[in-house]
Amino acid sequence: MERYGSLTAIARADEQELTDLPGVGASTAAAVKSALVLAAELSLEALPEAPLLDAPEHIANLLREEMRVQTVETFYVVLMNVRRRLIKAVKISQGTIDTLHIHAREIFRPAIVYNAHSICLVHNHPSGNSSPSDADCKVTRDIIRAGQLLKIDVLDHVIIGLRTAENPKDYSSLRELGFFYA
Repeated sequence: MERYGSLTAIARADEQELTDLPGVGASTAAAVKSALVLAAELSLEALPEAPLLDAPEHIANLLREEMRVQTVETFYVVLMNVRRRLIKAVKISQGTIDTLHIHAREIFRPAIVYNAHSICLVHNHPSGNSSPSDADCKVTRDIIRAGQLLKIDVLDHVIIGLRTAENPKDYSSLRELGFFYA
């Protein structure tokens, strides 16, 4: 904690970085990283029932901790039942600090396997700026069309960044921005 200052910073460090600390070997670094992963899983288990995901804020709350520690763009699909309750959040892809490659087939495969009624797309911007890029908008449009063919509703695309003084919300919702049409 003295060197990194926060659990988030420790979670972002790779195991090799941790082993560079005096007194931290490979097994200790692996144990620290494993403990942080287990803590994230434990926080999800504490929920009394599958969370209701009927607002972009709820989607952001679900994946914020996982996304916050990512140093590269990471894409999830959140699977929901007909009552917009969580079935499962599935990591689809990891990219670089500013690029991510995804395809509709990877997004809809878990939706079909888990019999999801609807999905929400979620990814992070490691830069902290949660504003959607032109590529984000184009990919979302393509995925919406694919969902229409499969009769799986794409409810939103939430991009998670960081809170700043100028932007008190750490996420953007393409639905809230008017990208989705009812």
